[in-house]
Amino acid sequence: MPSKLEIEEVPGYPAAADQIRQCPIDFTSQVIGKKFASVILRNMIYLNQRRFNEFLAIKGINPKTLSLRLKEMQRNGIIDRKVYNETPVRIEYSLTEKGRALRPVLEQMMAFSMRYYSKEIFKDGRPRTVPEFFGSEPQKLAIRE
Repeated sequence: MPSKLEIEEVPGYPAAADQIRQCPIDFTSQVIGKKFASVILRNMIYLNQRRFNEFLAIKGINPKTLSLRLKEMQRNGIIDRKVYNETPVRIEYSLTEKGRALRPVLEQMMAFSMRYYSKEIFKDGRPRTVPEFFGSEPQKLAIRE
């Protein structure tokens, strides 16, 4: 994930060049910005999806890419993988504390796009807020651990 912000070229950046390894915005973008990663998070948070086959319903994803993203998200500490000793074997994924902490980030992304790109998102082109979109406050929607 190397992509160091050239601090010397950014006057007024809040951290001194010798105190930072990488731009925190760029780093987060690398963690959740890979193709399908944010959509997998969305499905885990809002649709309570937990199993590999459930994620295959994501438009355009294939099993190889899904497997790769789940492994990366697990390696980054965003999700946990639990194998149940059953026949057939059952594997479920769940959000870690770090993964749950991304919920407000996703909601801000939703709020931004629904406000500024409503014509591309909604058939009627009318901007909406996150509570309008969900029909309630998103915090009231249950997250299954």
